[in-house]
Amino acid sequence: MNEFTVKPGNALSGKVELQGAKNSVLKLMAGCILARGTFELTSVPEITDVDIMAEVLTSMGMSVTRGKNSNLTIVRPEDLIPYAPYELVEKMRASVVVLGPLLTSQGKARVSLPGGDDFGHRPVDIHIKALSELGAEFKTSHGYIDASCDRLMGTRIVLDFPSHTATDNVLMAAVLAKGETVIENAAREPEIQDLAQFLTEMGAKIEGAGTSRIIVEGVDELKPVSHDVIKDRVEAATFIAAVGLAGGDIEVCGAKWEYMDMLLEKVSQMGIEVSPADNGIRVTSRGRLKSVDVATLPYPGVATDYKPLIVTMLSVADGAAIVSENLFAGRFRYVDELRRMGADIRTQGHHALIRGVDKLSGAIVRASDIRAGAALVLAGLAADSPTTVLGGGHIDRGYEHFAAKLSSLGADVCQIKDGQ
Repeated sequence: MNEFTVKPGNALSGKVELQGAKNSVLKLMAGCILARGTFELTSVPEITDVDIMAEVLTSMGMSVTRGKNSNLTIVRPEDLIPYAPYELVEKMRASVVVLGPLLTSQGKARVSLPGGDDFGHRPVDIHIKALSELGAEFKTSHGYIDASCDRLMGTRIVLDFPSHTATDNVLMAAVLAKGETVIENAAREPEIQDLAQFLTEMGAKIEGAGTSRIIVEGVDELKPVSHDVIKDRVEAATFIAAVGLAGGDIEVCGAKWEYMDMLLEKVSQMGIEVSPADNGIRVTSRGRLKSVDVATLPYPGVATDYKPLIVTMLSVADGAAIVSENLFAGRFRYVDELRRMGADIRTQGHHALIRGVDKLSGAIVRASDIRAGAALVLAGLAADSPTTVLGGGHIDRGYEHFAAKLSSLGADVCQIKDGQ
């Protein structure tokens, strides 16, 4: 058993502190493969995905220890086992980012084809193509990617799509390659910038992170460092959505306005008041939300991770809206659960037509992935009776103490697990 129960009724108030970014820390952990010695990561969230990545690194012979105050100590020994087994990688798609650092530091890698959230086919071809251009040789069989190289050689790489994880993989591979690597059509997310900063602190030479053109001059070796993980903008969006659905006035501490421009523009159009605060963003919502059309796009556009939160807000907004998913097929699978709660949503292909209802109806629903699970918990805040969200393990993969944080703001939310 791992489920959330939500009772509606209370407007939210107070302050909430953001965790370190899930979409950054997993790549930083993989980056520790690149140098021998002891790394210290701070602001590391207590989430299942960090535990899974720790298992992946431990299976390679590394040591991962969680300390006090959200610290993580990672020790990379002289010798590694360049192998990421199926039983770990299938739990989390982000595990594929060990491929680049293993190849460039060990000359070989055997990595299971990734699993992770269930929202459509997301091939790793873009990773293999880019790393092949750096000089790696690949064979794929029996569900594994086998890769080898001498020293990778810098070159110009044009990504077919500004994939976040592909950019991470190529960036980490390029820092120890010989010569200059230019990554065109690179992803621009703040988490890419955080990884580049981490690698630069290690001794890498990188220019252009945060733009669509990243230039890397390979070095012969890197050194271990201490690094503070940036705050999680998707968690920030989650608490903004919570206020939109429950009403209230909160401060999201650690949120950076410049990382969320497009989302903040959209929620403002919906009637949520957002303004800079001393240590983050102040969020206020009173009365019914307004419907607006939304389309997901690569950063700095509206992230696909925000979409379940937006769809849930629109399900109780005044009017009708169209939400278009331009990044991943199949990421409307949670819509059936919202329909169980009385939402009026129709989907066709990459589009959803949402007609807002006055109130959702409490029901038993099931999470299908991290963000959908969080959105269903928030949907319970806008329902007429208690809601139970099954599959809480999905939420634990990306959110630390989610029920406790919502409760600290005045929401009536609790999580029930076996043994608790």
